[in-house]
Amino acid sequence: MKAVVKTNFNFPKQKSLYVGKVRDVYNIDDKYLAMVVSDRISAFDVVLPEGIPYKGQVLNQIASKFLDATADILPNWKIATPDPMVTVGYCCEPFKVEMVIRGYLAGSSWREYKAGKRTLCGVPLPEGMVENQKFPSPIITPTTKADEGHDENISKEEIIRQGLVSKEDYEQLEKYTYALFQRGTEMAAKQGLILVDTKYEFGKKDGKIYLIDEIHTPDSSRYFYAEGYEERLKNGEKQRQLSKEFVREWLMENGFQGKEGQKVPEMTPEFVNQVTDRYIELYEKIVGEKFVKSESDDTAKRIETNVANFLKKL
Repeated sequence: MKAVVKTNFNFPKQKSLYVGKVRDVYNIDDKYLAMVVSDRISAFDVVLPEGIPYKGQVLNQIASKFLDATADILPNWKIATPDPMVTVGYCCEPFKVEMVIRGYLAGSSWREYKAGKRTLCGVPLPEGMVENQKFPSPIITPTTKADEGHDENISKEEIIRQGLVSKEDYEQLEKYTYALFQRGTEMAAKQGLILVDTKYEFGKKDGKIYLIDEIHTPDSSRYFYAEGYEERLKNGEKQRQLSKEFVREWLMENGFQGKEGQKVPEMTPEFVNQVTDRYIELYEKIVGEKFVKSESDDTAKRIETNVANFLKKL
């Protein structure tokens, strides 16, 4: 199947189209959003030149399942998934921060720690930790939500001081973040996985906080295999993981970290297929079901028809 890297639909009552790194978000009458999860892939805040077939379907269906599985914790924006690559939901006013929560010292937090930092977003980190070690308890390390370029780490105090989020709302976001992470951790454990870290985005509708966007997908989260975790940690070995980190590692090995003047290495068809396989593996592992590829002669046409038909019912 060909990857879907660009959409440009025109739905009834459509007000605007926002093209993100991965998602194309159609505003319908300022009431609803039709979010198309494309097959684009980004790393180091750069959209890579090749799309990954079925990636959009994987992300959309994982997020959909986790939105349903956490709806008792707080309301979320989802109304329905009229197409394997699309979620339609309520239009909420997003908070200007992303809530990143970490259970383990991995990824960018480890890179900072290794460079000598002992506080992250105002949170003190214990001395003597090693890569991929579990924190005594999960820590929240928020980032600003950049429209363009890099999201920046920021402390709770700074968020409140700058008025990005009120103190009352922020404390509620923290509670929701811990509860969602706990639920994700429990669900991952049942599948033999460790939820290492993730991020959540929230918005407001009619004065109420909603969970928005994606949740517990390999783009927003990092998973380790539980089996062999302790042994690898003890021996200082790399963990077996299911996340987008392997794409970042491949880019770094090939001299790319999103810095000025660096060129994205060539993504061969073999590498693209490998990435597709990894995304499908994560789907089957985290959801515990076989992934059914949504085959289509004209995926864009299918998406357009399915979404247009669903919007007529709203």
